[in-house]
Amino acid sequence: MVSKTDDIPASVPNCNPVDLADEAGDGAQDSKETSKTRLKDSCGCGHSADTAMVNGDGAHERTEEAESKQDGNSETDGGEESNEQEVIVIQDTGFTVKIQAPGTEPFDLQVSPQEMVQEIHQVLMDREDTCHRTCFSLQLDGNVLDNFAELKSIEGLQEGSLLKVVEEPYTVREARIHVRHIRDLLKSLDPSDAYNGVDCNSLSFLSIFTDGDLGDSGKRKKKGNELEQIDCTPPEHILPGSKDRPLVPLQPHNKDWKPMQCLKVLTMSGWNPPPGNRKMHGDLMYLYMVTVEERHVSITASTRGFYLNQSTTYTFNPKPSNPSFLSHSLVELLSQISPAFKKNFTALQKRRVQRHPFERIATPFQVYSWTAPQVDHAMDCVRAEDAYTSRLGYEEHIPGQTRDWNEELQTTRELPRKNLPERLLRERAIFKVHSDFAAAATRGAMAVIDGNVMAINPGEETRMQMFIWNNIFFSLGFDVRDHYRELGGDAAAHAAPTNDLNGVRAYGAVDVEGLYTLGTVVVDYRGYRVTAQSIIPGILEREQEQSVIYGSIDFGKTVVSHSKYLELLEKTSRPLKVQSHNVLNEKNETVELCSSVECKGIIGNDGRHYILDLLRTFPPDLNFLPVDGEELPLESRRQGFPRQHRHRLACLRQELIEAFVEHRYLLFMKMAALQLMQQKANKDAKNDVPAITETAETPSESNADTTQTQTTASDSPSATEVSRDSTSQTENNSKPATNGHLEPTVTQNGECKSPLEGKELEESIPGLAQAKELAETLVAEDGSCIDPKSREVVLNACKAVGSISNTSFDIRFNPDIFSPGVRFPDDSADDVQKQKQLLKDAAFFLVSCQIPSLVKDCLDHSALPMDGATLTESLHQRGINVRYLGTVLEFVDKTPAKAQLEHFYRIGIGELITRCAKHIFKTYLQGVELSALSAAVSHFLNCFLSSFPDSVAHLPPDELVSRRKSRKRRNRVPGGGDNTAWASLTPNELWKNIASEAKSYYHFTIECESVDQVVEKYGLQKTTLLREISVKTGIQILIKEYNFDSRHKPAFTEEDILNIFPVVKHVNPKASDAFHFFQSGQAKVQQGFLKEGCELINEALNLFNNVYGAMHVEICACLRLLARLNYIMGDHPEALSNQQKAVLMSERVLGIEHPNTIQEYMHLSLYCFANGQLSTALKLLYRARYLMLLVSGENHPEMALLDSNIGLVLHGVMEYDLSLRFLENALTINTKYHGSRSLKVALSHHLVARVYESKAEFRSALQHEKEGYTIYKNQMGEAHEKTRESSEYLKYLTQQAVALQRTMNEIYKNGSNASITPLKFTAPSMASVLEQLNIINGIIFIPLSQKDLENLKAEVQRRQQLQELGKSEEPTEDRPLELEDKIPID
Repeated sequence: MVSKTDDIPASVPNCNPVDLADEAGDGAQDSKETSKTRLKDSCGCGHSADTAMVNGDGAHERTEEAESKQDGNSETDGGEESNEQEVIVIQDTGFTVKIQAPGTEPFDLQVSPQEMVQEIHQVLMDREDTCHRTCFSLQLDGNVLDNFAELKSIEGLQEGSLLKVVEEPYTVREARIHVRHIRDLLKSLDPSDAYNGVDCNSLSFLSIFTDGDLGDSGKRKKKGNELEQIDCTPPEHILPGSKDRPLVPLQPHNKDWKPMQCLKVLTMSGWNPPPGNRKMHGDLMYLYMVTVEERHVSITASTRGFYLNQSTTYTFNPKPSNPSFLSHSLVELLSQISPAFKKNFTALQKRRVQRHPFERIATPFQVYSWTAPQVDHAMDCVRAEDAYTSRLGYEEHIPGQTRDWNEELQTTRELPRKNLPERLLRERAIFKVHSDFAAAATRGAMAVIDGNVMAINPGEETRMQMFIWNNIFFSLGFDVRDHYRELGGDAAAHAAPTNDLNGVRAYGAVDVEGLYTLGTVVVDYRGYRVTAQSIIPGILEREQEQSVIYGSIDFGKTVVSHSKYLELLEKTSRPLKVQSHNVLNEKNETVELCSSVECKGIIGNDGRHYILDLLRTFPPDLNFLPVDGEELPLESRRQGFPRQHRHRLACLRQELIEAFVEHRYLLFMKMAALQLMQQKANKDAKNDVPAITETAETPSESNADTTQTQTTASDSPSATEVSRDSTSQTENNSKPATNGHLEPTVTQNGECKSPLEGKELEESIPGLAQAKELAETLVAEDGSCIDPKSREVVLNACKAVGSISNTSFDIRFNPDIFSPGVRFPDDSADDVQKQKQLLKDAAFFLVSCQIPSLVKDCLDHSALPMDGATLTESLHQRGINVRYLGTVLEFVDKTPAKAQLEHFYRIGIGELITRCAKHIFKTYLQGVELSALSAAVSHFLNCFLSSFPDSVAHLPPDELVSRRKSRKRRNRVPGGGDNTAWASLTPNELWKNIASEAKSYYHFTIECESVDQVVEKYGLQKTTLLREISVKTGIQILIKEYNFDSRHKPAFTEEDILNIFPVVKHVNPKASDAFHFFQSGQAKVQQGFLKEGCELINEALNLFNNVYGAMHVEICACLRLLARLNYIMGDHPEALSNQQKAVLMSERVLGIEHPNTIQEYMHLSLYCFANGQLSTALKLLYRARYLMLLVSGENHPEMALLDSNIGLVLHGVMEYDLSLRFLENALTINTKYHGSRSLKVALSHHLVARVYESKAEFRSALQHEKEGYTIYKNQMGEAHEKTRESSEYLKYLTQQAVALQRTMNEIYKNGSNASITPLKFTAPSMASVLEQLNIINGIIFIPLSQKDLENLKAEVQRRQQLQELGKSEEPTEDRPLELEDKIPID
């Protein structure tokens, strides 16, 4: 019922069903399971233990969260019940109060007891009739309410109370806020902030395609099926087969944005600030305005309000003019002196309030647009003022000026978290501070690179400078003082900040009380990498040597430790799989550590224990770290590992560690189980021979296949508590994984044979199931096993998988292995050897299991990357670093089914090329001075994308040529290169560099010398490459049609480069409780309890809103699922409303052409169709198709679904010829990506046949339906319902064809006076079209009687067993069970 791509955000291509949640992150299964229950069915609800579900960029933030909840002090273990109880407590019922504002009728307002008085203020400042007031208090019976009081704490406030809005006297601060608010109201429809990427504004175009709102409030002129009025012809470039990829339609023209001019100029007057004598008359500041009628006025803001004074541009006369029009609000004043203002302001506010709130609310993090039109630059006093003050938000109005970021970040972490309301409050505070900090850090980093911040060590050369701005510390990503010389110099210094950020993420997600990390943001801007960190109190006053009391400041030569740190870090060692270990210091004394040596512990002046430099939180990746004297397994060596990398900081990803550990756990259970069985068998015969090594090496007693399940002790590595205490992959995903190093399982073509899986084993070896249960109980008892025999079993299994404990399964890694400069004491030589083996195994696991499993997921379409970002995400979910991209592409190239992976290969090549170009662009930009920036960027893009062979750069001194050569300053700002070397780059040279970068970094060979060869050879599109490079490097270009293929002039000029934005990486704090509700809701839906599921998801939505505010990717996923449920339960209008919010939010938070947004558009069009809004449904589908063409081109499996949708809707509105173009394209694409025997293809044939039938071309119809029939017959057998339906339809078509032929013969024979029986030409009914739409989108309606539900559950379980058997035959489209998101929609 929930379709294959459905709730998988496109960006999370292979979520678990239970995990549609959340692109960004939080693992699905960690929710409510306690440690021991996890193996049998990967997660407590009955969905199939399928795909891995580590998802999105939150991957780090995730996994540990649940654990920390369990080991930590919070009470989530109570399971859902306690949670639901708590929720009921906080949701006291709302009540209504009356509000009376001056000059308006009293109105009712619904409020809730937890709200603060301040929130009512916000509502009033947004309402159409009171929006111009900012300086007022609310009074109840004459008592002024405190702004920060919660409503429930106010005495006498109850249902029906009257609150009076009372105007208050202004202060300078209030007057400024008022002017700023009025300016915001005037600019409320102006998109320039969204184009410029400021104030968390971003674009949304949905309303253009839906004529305003979709609900009843919208201006829907036509309802229902008045087909005549619908114009269905799409623009040429959207039709199948069109090669044209225009850019301009990406941002359609919004007529609402034609700004209605209310004022010509509103600015601060040059007479500010008021002189002393005027201050004593209450003057606060002076404003200067020009009205639309060209009247120039000077206005005084005084404590009593605003009035006209008698000053002019050159004479100062602050006396009130006559009349002075004194008004409390600027709007009231202007309405009196300018009729145009009055009229336009009212119209503007009407229009503002009609817009969907989601089009106006600020996003939590800034989203940048890579294209923008030419926007007129208007005069704006507030913007001008902001640019020259270091304010962020209303900072100058906060006591104490700048914010103490460190204090804010740490205090929010210290908030209590015992029950749900406390946790919500804490998570909300953490999230808010993080998003503010990210915004401040981004702004600061740009200021640093633009040269607007003074260095704290101005005497040193620019690369070594450090900066402090707004209480944030900034450093550049260069190797300062040869700190990283051993590790790869600047390359290592560039990689270290992102590794460190991943460490901060991981420790932050474990959330141990008493252990603090720094706020960290990594910003790439203009070719420089800047790390922004909050400042530990007192650190600047001391030398680093004195302050570090744990860890090492010189990569392990001198090492210190501290008992408090060991105690704190011990709590993180299990969730992060870090093993505590001993190292030697410079005096050869043993020092105990529970992290890598670089991790430093510093106690701040505030007494908090901080850890920093977490760049080696996760173990090194041996595939990219050649170590003398260490050999990788043969299979890895065959693939060319270990490879030389730019630096020695290559680490494995947290997701890989999780997957590896989970895989080892399954192995461990199987070994223990097999041994227990042997013991049983050997009980009668006294001789007991179950040593595990023997079992592993001589698996003759059970069927030969088990060889693959066992691994010899030497090569089998380890895994930790994972399976019991954190997320990671579930059985099926570790399918290819069960072969340890048994090379035979990796066959020639590189596809792993699926080795034996749990259930199969159970069938092949009697009694294994019981043995497995026994094994689980053994493990559960944590080593205190009853009899020594079983203890020996566990001991052997532990040894075999590399567990660090002999009595229970526990795998951890020592992050210092292979670190240069770290020495280990002799007595830990064994451990070190074990750890080295473990690292080799983990590196081998990545290549031998994770890469094949990714490719397998792409083959069965459970992973569907559409662009570079979604590809990267699907790699990351499986723990594969992007440096393996070349390896992945080679693996795809050798796969026999390569044709079905063409889309994946193409996207991969595009990603690899744009990443190489990005590396080159980075160094290229560092040598460009600010005045030449747009010329340099346009020159680079010409060399990269334009067919023009000799692209010549325009050197910029055309605008300003100075008479004298200015003397060069000795000390330039970081972004102030002064050479013009960049101008000598040629297209030929750039493509040579890209090819060599691909070889050296990705070990991949691109045999192309120009962009045209690449496009030709790999089927790439230049617009797609342009989008990828712009998004990766932060370039913003003018939206217009570029002629890339002209050989006579370059495609870009410097006028086409509008801006360059920062690319920002930061931590995404999570809403854990909301997430758990979301999961239990999904679990319920999976089990068929739609209503309960719906309630839980609604609850989750409330909690998400509580933590994140209104806009967030996870809320987007929540809304999408809700819409899906509304639709299935028959509430179409509600589905439409929720899905509309999901689309708007996806546009705003992820971007207007993000793959996720494309999917949301498709869902919305289905619900529109179901609501009878056919033309809207078509417009939305056309928009989705346009975006998809731009982002990945026509050749993509998802395009088949999109075209089937378009074809069906067109069929419904009787546009048969058009409909055929789309449906036949869908048929071609389905045949290509699913193979001609697939059920999807059968359905495609059937849809095409239906259109031919409507056109009365029965021969073609018969031909297609026969194809479909043959597929059904071969796949499902004669008796199957689908086969029977198809055969019935064939009979019907044959009859129609015969009847038509008779009629024609009659006409030929008797001429015009023949008696013709009229033929039945049927226009398809809307219901039948909708039914087909539901089928292709994977929605199946189920009659929910009790009996049906029982059958459904049985069916779900049956399917699950099948899937675990790995035999799940391609399911049919009509099994009424698909409650998963993984339905193959056939």
